[in-house]
Amino acid sequence: MNWTSISNTSLIGRLLRLPLRLIPRQTVVPILQGPLRGKKWIVGSGNHGYWLGSYELGKRALFVKTIPPGGVVYDLGANVGYYTLLSAVLAGPRGRVFAFEPLPRNLEFLRRHLSLNRIDNATVIEAAVTDRGGTVRFEEDASTSKGRIGAQGSLEVRSVALDELVARERMPRPDLLKIDIEGGEFLALQGARRILTESHPVIFLSTHSGKVHKECLAFLELLGYRIVPIDRRPVDRSRDVLATPSGN
Repeated sequence: MNWTSISNTSLIGRLLRLPLRLIPRQTVVPILQGPLRGKKWIVGSGNHGYWLGSYELGKRALFVKTIPPGGVVYDLGANVGYYTLLSAVLAGPRGRVFAFEPLPRNLEFLRRHLSLNRIDNATVIEAAVTDRGGTVRFEEDASTSKGRIGAQGSLEVRSVALDELVARERMPRPDLLKIDIEGGEFLALQGARRILTESHPVIFLSTHSGKVHKECLAFLELLGYRIVPIDRRPVDRSRDVLATPSGN
C-alpha cells in the first residue's frame, strides 16, 4: 500500500493508522518509503508519518532537491531528527549537519536515531537558537514538537545566536537553513544577520504566528531574499516558505 498517498486527517487515513497504536513505543522499525527508506526509526518518537514515509510530502520533496551534496545544513528545531537524518544522508560523507534542539526528551531520540543509523556527519547542539547567547526559559507542551521559548517556561536551556556561534567556534557556515522553532524564527534570523548577508544560505522557514511571519518576510526581503510559499497559499498567508538569494 502507498501510505504516502493517504492523508493522516482523512477518515480512511485515521482508520488505517488505528493499529499503529498497538506497536510498543520503543520498537525500532525501518522507514518504509521515501529517500530514507530502510533507515531505522523509533516508533514512539513522534508522528507515525516519519517511518511510514508520509510526513510533510511536499516540503520534503523540495527539501530533498535543495540539499547540496557535500553541503552544510543547519537544522534549527531538529526535534527527534527526521530532517537531520535526511540532511545527513543526502549531503553525503563530505557534508556536515548541525542539529539544534533544546528539549531533553527530543534530544534523546535525536541522538538515538543518529546512532541507530551510524550517522557520523551530524553534530547535535543542545540549545535554543535566538538572537543572543546565554540562557532562556523554555515552555514545554503536551506535544514535544511544540515547545517554545517563553518567560513562563519551566526549563532553563542554553541559547545561541548563529553569528556568535560561528565566529566563536569556527563552525562552517550553512548552505541551507531549516528553521521551525515555534515562534522564535524572527529572533533566530536576527541572530544570523551576518551569515545571511555574507553567505546567503537557502532557507526553509516555518512560522507560527501572523506577526512573526510578517517580521520574517520583511527581514529576509531587506537582505535580498526572494520568498515563495511551499504550501501553495499566498505568501502572506503561507506558514512554510522557501527563501533564496535574489540572484539564484
